[in-house]
Amino acid sequence: MQTMLQARRERSQKRKKLLAQTLGVSSVDELRQILGTDVEDTQKKRGKLSNDKSDGTVKDLKDDVPTDEIVYKDSSTFLKGTQSSNPHNDYCQHFIDTGQRPQNFIRDVGLADRFEEYPKLRELIKLKDDLIAETATPPMYLKTDLLSYNLKELNCKFDVILIEPPLEEYQRTCGATNVQLWNWDQIMELDIGEVAANRSFVFLWCGSSDGLDMGRFCLRKWGFRRCEDICWIRTNINNPGHSKNLDSKAVLQRTKEHCLMGIKGTVRRSTDGDFIHANVDIDLIISEEPDYGSIEKPVEIFHIIEHFCLGRRRLHLFGRDSTIRPGWLTVGPELTNTNFNADLYQSYFTNGQITTGCTERIEALRPKSPPPKGKVSGRGRGGFNRGRGRGR
Repeated sequence: MQTMLQARRERSQKRKKLLAQTLGVSSVDELRQILGTDVEDTQKKRGKLSNDKSDGTVKDLKDDVPTDEIVYKDSSTFLKGTQSSNPHNDYCQHFIDTGQRPQNFIRDVGLADRFEEYPKLRELIKLKDDLIAETATPPMYLKTDLLSYNLKELNCKFDVILIEPPLEEYQRTCGATNVQLWNWDQIMELDIGEVAANRSFVFLWCGSSDGLDMGRFCLRKWGFRRCEDICWIRTNINNPGHSKNLDSKAVLQRTKEHCLMGIKGTVRRSTDGDFIHANVDIDLIISEEPDYGSIEKPVEIFHIIEHFCLGRRRLHLFGRDSTIRPGWLTVGPELTNTNFNADLYQSYFTNGQITTGCTERIEALRPKSPPPKGKVSGRGRGGFNRGRGRGR
């Protein structure tokens, strides 16, 4: 026992000397002052005698507690004497201490201030938003049970389909109990392929556990190829704390959710500029977590889809009153009303007007794909490509 304690003390002394050298102090005593460790109080606690009631002997705590080992209750001690000016820079420990997630400290994540340092990209986003608003169809919505409804009755082929199923997983992770939950077998039976245009995209919210694999199976069954994974990182700035529902099989707390993107048909960034504008947005959403029990998704997913795909025929499955939006047909059992008329909806796309079109200024500003090898282009990517480019 004494040999083991001696070895631990020697290793501790070596670590202290190395840390003192790193921080530029001459001795271990000065190191204690910089780190702010209460050595006297620690030594007093370790020097106390305790009575062992089992055998009546007196035991000195010094005999089995290493004198160099100190218990730390938060991360503030380790930040003193470092180059960090942020008192919460040790995000892992800070999360343990306070429940504030590390992503809470990422700057400029909101749509309003994200592009302040990129004037051309800010102008591009505004021009696209204006064009999308001008060409959007009036919002339509249909209250129906998707378990029994035949999607062919919509009598339309869609360019974009956003699917937001109420997964069984949400009962465990979000405390969702006020909606009818779906399993993956039911989701897979949705006849998405029949209402998808020859070149189209699907966006499927699939949770954060087995949905990543099951979502891929669904895309393949519906005739889509997975081309992107949009990740929603949930912050808890307004309500810091640890999750109420913890997965018993998980080592870490899950604070993200995935939206898989699938592509049908042949769509290339370099040749299909009439249908897609890639690299306008990033494939990451950082926004506040909804209230406990809610399965609401960030509204930014609509902006990402509308900026990317110029198709005007947009379908949102499992939508709610809060997600009714110009330019979209919203279908789901949670809606409280219906105004859908198939003939009227078809009339919005007469004469082949199925895309928003594009202006010369947008075409000049939007990021471009690099030219094929051996060819030279004067514009290239435009200098501010912010996406990874696999489809978006």
